[in-house]
Amino acid sequence: MSKETLQWLNQNTLIGFTDKRGTAWHYRADLQGAEPNHYSGAIPVGDVSRRLFHWEPVEQPIYVPSSGMEWTPNGHVPIPGTVEAVTDTGVLKLAPLPDRKAIQRSDTGHTMGIFTDSYQPHEYNEWLINTIATLLDDDLSIGSAGLLKNGAVAWVSVEVPDNVTTPEGVEFRPHLFGATSFDGSLATTFKRAVTSIVCDNTMAAGLGEAGQQIKIKHSRHSKLRIGEAREALNIIYQVADDCAAEVTALCRTSVSDTEWNAFLDAHVPMPDQPGRSRTMAENKRDTLARLWNHDNRVAPWKGTAWASSKPSTPTPTTSRPSAARSAPSGTCSAPSPAASTS
Repeated sequence: MSKETLQWLNQNTLIGFTDKRGTAWHYRADLQGAEPNHYSGAIPVGDVSRRLFHWEPVEQPIYVPSSGMEWTPNGHVPIPGTVEAVTDTGVLKLAPLPDRKAIQRSDTGHTMGIFTDSYQPHEYNEWLINTIATLLDDDLSIGSAGLLKNGAVAWVSVEVPDNVTTPEGVEFRPHLFGATSFDGSLATTFKRAVTSIVCDNTMAAGLGEAGQQIKIKHSRHSKLRIGEAREALNIIYQVADDCAAEVTALCRTSVSDTEWNAFLDAHVPMPDQPGRSRTMAENKRDTLARLWNHDNRVAPWKGTAWASSKPSTPTPTTSRPSAARSAPSGTCSAPSPAASTS
């Protein structure tokens, strides 16, 4: 399950191209707030900045209780920056903690992380909006964006506006996303992914996928080279070519009923003894068999390796029928309502 509340996801994420892939799993009309967070087409760049990234990360000193004095070779001297706070028990002296700072939201004051002085926050508008906006091709658009962990983590996903359809009739949506954080959990990352990013779990899945990526650490001299960023965005077109080639190869590979049964035996072996384990295995095999024989995502390509990749891909949406003949999750990003999961 998501670590975010439904209200947070409905008011702090933006989901585009719903005409192509349906709504996100967390969509609730009654939790939308002043504006709906789903868009039938691309998400305007200005909306991401206005609705999500309208605040800045602010660096603040960290204070700890202190006598207000420190020892030096010349004796005790006052600690620079010491302040006094009035408490119920008297006056408390607080000294700034050297080489440490907090990163807070400018609008709410929420502390997102504590770091050494060498940490360099990558401001969302600069790193996830301005850079991508500068590099966007005419046929690339923002497909989703969001804030997580009270704003400490953010992502922006870039996509092509139309689904790609292979000669075999398979549809998918190549995309690339950028993500970064103010809590130390994530370096600024630009990566190609097959998972449609709509929440914390799907972002984690996208980050965990194998594939090309560029990472920039939050160091004092960190800088994104425009050439590297452009190379990352160009990956989106390579995703389409790679996926189309994979679909073609799988559709040309025959899978007989004997081979399918051998797959079931290898991946879902049937225990000899009756009991809970055998019942669970029988249920799983029945589900896979139903998908293999009757699911509308498989039927057009039954008897091929492409069809077998659909039910064999272990995702939470495998058993839900799709409105489109789409690529299986884990291979190419499917533009169907079932593609966005929790």
